[in-house]
Amino acid sequence: MEERSGIITFKGNPMTLLGPQLKVGDQAPEFNVVDTSLAAKSLKDYAGAIKIISSVPSLDTPVCDAETRRFNQEAASLPANVVVLTISLDLPFAQKRWCGAAGIDRVVTLSDYRDRSFGLAYGVLIKELMLLSRSVFVLDGGGVVRYLQHVPEVTSEPDYAAVIAAVRAIL
Repeated sequence: MEERSGIITFKGNPMTLLGPQLKVGDQAPEFNVVDTSLAAKSLKDYAGAIKIISSVPSLDTPVCDAETRRFNQEAASLPANVVVLTISLDLPFAQKRWCGAAGIDRVVTLSDYRDRSFGLAYGVLIKELMLLSRSVFVLDGGGVVRYLQHVPEVTSEPDYAAVIAAVRAIL
């Protein structure tokens, strides 16, 4: 397994990411996760849609909460062919509870708890914490990476304007 350092920190401490370094122009790798009803989901389930994939450590933290709420708001102004996926290692039951309490209705939450398929394929699994790093990927309808952002400090929010601009550039 490839290990990469010098990309992110958590509370100022350097962390190691497991998996490959994806680049703009790469074909996005397939992954296997589950939705809040424990149904299997993969990248193929969203074929043809422009995808914002937001990788977060846990919805039950203030920054992940704020980020997912913000993407839920942003999704309201995007066309129907854009889907926002938030992936974490939270259990699907916790994701469902959190979405209900937060009123999230435009973001699809998915759990990578079973085998870390997404985290390892996208190079966002933090070795020291076994959580996903805060990263955002924008994929076009054909599954090509058109934008990516590894937030340098895991406890900081992403650059939302850059993500939305990347989506609008594809539209």
